[in-house]
Amino acid sequence: MDRRVFLIGGVLAVVAGIVLSSAAFTVHQTRQAIVLQLGKPKRVVSEPGLHWKLPFVQNVLFYEKRVLNLDPPVESILLADQKRILVDAFARYRIRDPLEFFKTVRTEGGVRQRLGPIINASLRGGLGNTTLASVLSEERVEIMQEIKRNVNAEAGRFGIELLDVRIRRADFPEQISQDVYARMRSEREREAAEFRAQGFEQAQRIRAAADREATVIRAEAEREAEIERGRGEAVRTRILNDAYGRDPDFFNFYRSMQAYEKALSGESTYMVLSPDSEFFDFFSQIGPRPLKQSVQ
Repeated sequence: MDRRVFLIGGVLAVVAGIVLSSAAFTVHQTRQAIVLQLGKPKRVVSEPGLHWKLPFVQNVLFYEKRVLNLDPPVESILLADQKRILVDAFARYRIRDPLEFFKTVRTEGGVRQRLGPIINASLRGGLGNTTLASVLSEERVEIMQEIKRNVNAEAGRFGIELLDVRIRRADFPEQISQDVYARMRSEREREAAEFRAQGFEQAQRIRAAADREATVIRAEAEREAEIERGRGEAVRTRILNDAYGRDPDFFNFYRSMQAYEKALSGESTYMVLSPDSEFFDFFSQIGPRPLKQSVQ
């Protein structure tokens, strides 16, 4: 009898354990849950901790509270300037309403199928009205904000809050890339040639201005030099006149010595003059020196 009671008690304990384990579930702080009964949503559980449900009748479906990533397929977009680019974009979203999310898309795979085409359509609409220069400039931020607003208007009905939409990369198709690179290279070469021509023209202007300024400076310097030279000549003439007035004989002697020095300054100078020439007046005044007699 005791053995049967013990066996029944054990069975009841096991059954109770199974029932309790089926009735309890834990929600992590990074997740949220929907309690389903026979496949239909009954309630949403957003608070973390231990919660209860009807065993065997109800089951729990968990969703992330954290930010999730969405990678739509690469989209080919024709820009307003008729340039075609391949856009690889990505989005970040959060499940704001688990019940609406369950009713519309159910899973992350459903998000890719429903929201991915919406993102690509918004990219085509937003980028299709802009040029390549705008896509590559700071204007891209404003363009992507407008795309985000358009996608968010559609994402709300899926219980999703779109946090960000960005372009990971934008490439040209292979043939277009070669054409664009060739055109860009041609444009850069043309701009370089223009810069060189402008630089040469500017250098010519600077050189001409410098030459004019140098000419003016030289002329001014020569004028100043002539003025100073004239002043020096005037002083020299005045000094010579004063010297001549004080001692005419010495002045004539000094000038004759200067003339002798200039005339006889060469290493081998030949002069053919008459002995009676005035050039030798001071030589004629110097008599011959007597010869010294040798001592016997």
